[in-house]
Amino acid sequence: MNKLIKNNTVLAVLSCLFFLSGSSGLMYQVSWQRVLNIAFGSNYESATIIVAAFMLGLGFGAIIGGVLSDKYPNKTLLLFCCCEIGIGLYGLMSYTLILVVGDLFIQYNLFVIALVNFILVLIPALLMGATLPILITYVVKQWNNIGHSTGHLYAVNTFGATLGAFLTGFVLFHYFTLDIVIVLAALINFVVAIGTFMLFRGEA
Repeated sequence: MNKLIKNNTVLAVLSCLFFLSGSSGLMYQVSWQRVLNIAFGSNYESATIIVAAFMLGLGFGAIIGGVLSDKYPNKTLLLFCCCEIGIGLYGLMSYTLILVVGDLFIQYNLFVIALVNFILVLIPALLMGATLPILITYVVKQWNNIGHSTGHLYAVNTFGATLGAFLTGFVLFHYFTLDIVIVLAALINFVVAIGTFMLFRGEA
């Protein structure tokens, strides 16, 4: 019974952390779209490229996360922690990075600008995409039900993403500058990483 209570507590905490992770992901997406519009100009081609790169990064990141979780099944929480730290670090430098790169490539043709936008979004999206299969591997060991584990984590992350998009567009942009909103998203990643690391240490 004590083990069951402990497992449920860990899963509840992990669910909250993954909810926050989803929120930060959409805070980035909404914010980066605006920064890229500032750096490269606002047009539907740019928006299409950003969304496509983000989705592709999530997809390939999921494949990478699955491979890593299969290779290191006992290190899944630590892998998740590393992904969140990586996303947070990229987030902290992303505002300046995007503007600097924009200044360097603004005079190039559409293909080059599209490629640069693609790479700028792809890097963090790969890390974001890796988080879901990594956590699924961990949660499956607790519930012994891959369908339940996948559905639960996907739902939690999606609800977090919905809240992050809503708050960013309708609340945060009214009270904070664009660069501060991105920093807030990065801080959320670091909070998630610290919380996950504490769970990992508790089970080590």
